[in-house]
Amino acid sequence: MARRYDSRTTIFSPEGRLYQIEYAMEAISHAGTVLGVLAKDGIVLAAEKKVTGKLLDLSSAKQGGYGGSGEKIFLLNSNVVAGVAGITADANSLVNYARQAAQRHLYLYNEDIPVELLAQRLCDLKQGYTQYGGLRPFGVSLLYAGYDPHYHFQLYHSDPSGNYSGWKATCIGANNGTAQSLLKQEYKDDITMEDAIGLVLRVMSKTMDSTTLGSEKLEFATLTLDPATKTPKAKVYRPAEVDALLEKQGLGKKDEDTEMRAT
Repeated sequence: MARRYDSRTTIFSPEGRLYQIEYAMEAISHAGTVLGVLAKDGIVLAAEKKVTGKLLDLSSAKQGGYGGSGEKIFLLNSNVVAGVAGITADANSLVNYARQAAQRHLYLYNEDIPVELLAQRLCDLKQGYTQYGGLRPFGVSLLYAGYDPHYHFQLYHSDPSGNYSGWKATCIGANNGTAQSLLKQEYKDDITMEDAIGLVLRVMSKTMDSTTLGSEKLEFATLTLDPATKTPKAKVYRPAEVDALLEKQGLGKKDEDTEMRAT
């Protein structure tokens, strides 16, 4: 039955479903995992990188820019970090749109855009792509980690249909069901940043497809308040910092060459 109604985004099936949107969500469920946890003093984001390889040039992530490989975690504004799961090319388009929306708000009102408003702007665009003929939905979901003075730290999730929702802890991408059940068991409302970092890395280690955690497979970011200026401070970790963090949590990958030499 689906085949008769899934060729266009604008046609409802007799059961009231829009199949193209469901297919877009299916594409996201095969993408690298992105995990977000809201703590009382900040937010933690972690993401699984799918594009890996020894010949990949990661010099920009190690030295230039704000960190990150430009695949999973992006800085949208000084107060908002986003993690994406799905088609990276679609994500790049949405990230550019979000950055422009944030800068327009800053130019007009001389203040950072509220997190929910930025999520709404992006969702308005995404919803438009489900309603007009000749377009396909964006094959990407986003997690927005942000801060504003009224509601403080917030974590939002949006999907290809244009829906968005607020979360204390959530996961998108591959193995999200397993991650959600682990988060339900271990998350506490008064969790600190230190505990949240440990929780995120533990859950990622159990849900990622690879056997070992390392900076070539993992992106990591935090959003906290600067103690001196009381302004939001986003930090996207560089590969060396990710490895140091994993080592501190006891999840660092073991050097196979060293092990082989020892035996």
